[in-house]
Amino acid sequence: MKLYGSIISPFVARVVYAARLKGLTLEPESLPGGGLKSDEFLKLNPIGKMPTLHLGDSALAESMVILDYLEDAHPTPALLSAAPIERARERLLGRIVDLYVAPSSRGFFANMNPQKRNEEDVEAAKQSYLKGLTYIEHFLGDGKYAHGERLGYADCALLPCLQMMHIVATACGIADPYAGLPQLTRWWQQMQADPVSNAFIKEYAAAFEGFMKSRR
Repeated sequence: MKLYGSIISPFVARVVYAARLKGLTLEPESLPGGGLKSDEFLKLNPIGKMPTLHLGDSALAESMVILDYLEDAHPTPALLSAAPIERARERLLGRIVDLYVAPSSRGFFANMNPQKRNEEDVEAAKQSYLKGLTYIEHFLGDGKYAHGERLGYADCALLPCLQMMHIVATACGIADPYAGLPQLTRWWQQMQADPVSNAFIKEYAAAFEGFMKSRR
């Protein structure tokens, strides 16, 4: 089992994080052929995106599908709840961040340089981002973590993506995106306090900072 991609991608990072919570060694490896559009990589995943999980005679694409595969193939320790409705709610949080939050990053990435910044584009990205956060706020559980009293599937789905968004939004002048969102604020503080998630936050921040420096 090989995971192809780069840890700076929050979608790759969420798979790495979930694997670690399950006690699996699944660290991202360089793409076959050296790039997303190489012939070697496209033979595995014609979508041409990361992550891709290579399973020997087959491959899987899309990070949330890979999370589900890991849960099915390695059920212990379980990251999803037992009850169907609770499992659906955990998956819903990942769906929301992918569809309604992460796409806003494009507007921020395109405007990292203050000297060349299009304020209208940044404002549009900001409004889309903040609106998406209200959806997460609505569906977050009342427990200690994103859904329940222990780190699980929903935390894996949310953490790297929201950390990436926090970094790029802050770079564009959005100081406190969780203001007025008490559930998200509580969850983010818990991620900082939890030793497992905090260690991952620091690791991802270091990798992403290196990526940001390469773009400056």
